[in-house]
Amino acid sequence: MIRSALVAAGFSLLIACAASADPVTHDPLKAPAGTYELDKRHASLVVKIPHMGGFSRYTMRFDALAGGFTYDPAAWQTTKVTITVDPRSIDTGDANFNKQVAGYFHPEKYPEITFVSTSLAQTGDGQGKLSGDLTFNGVTKPVVLDVTFNGAGPGLLGAGTRMGFSGAGRIKRSDFGVDAVRGYAGDDVDLLFEVEFVKK
Repeated sequence: MIRSALVAAGFSLLIACAASADPVTHDPLKAPAGTYELDKRHASLVVKIPHMGGFSRYTMRFDALAGGFTYDPAAWQTTKVTITVDPRSIDTGDANFNKQVAGYFHPEKYPEITFVSTSLAQTGDGQGKLSGDLTFNGVTKPVVLDVTFNGAGPGLLGAGTRMGFSGAGRIKRSDFGVDAVRGYAGDDVDLLFEVEFVKK
């Protein structure tokens, strides 16, 4: 009887904790101002590229991301986002192929892929376009990312404040001098990301 009561109490606590971790607003204008840092455990960058003539869209993931931004809901257009990616963190599901693909990016010479935003424009409720400069393989080019604001609210157990975003973009590998895969992969590279930031 006591054990059942303890189990029920624990289950209720878990439900309450989960509920407290839900976003409390989906309006970016109601998100708290402050400096936010990327939560590396809840950040993913997936890359899709056509295999050869388009047999499939080969999918890879970068596992090592860092970055952040300072946010002011009264001046959200001025938000500057900086993200860095370790090119050696590419994950294809095959350790040997990981090294081969990372080699295409010349990580010994260019150890970081960086994105620095230059402007932010609203396109709908909680949606926008984030423009910025992408530096990859020693080349810097402007890119535009479609971004969706997923919400802001407390973390697990009510700890801290976090903001979540989803987004996508497209680049051409040839624009960044990645030519070693010519004939084996298409030129268009789709970028898909899911990220959460925690207020410092």
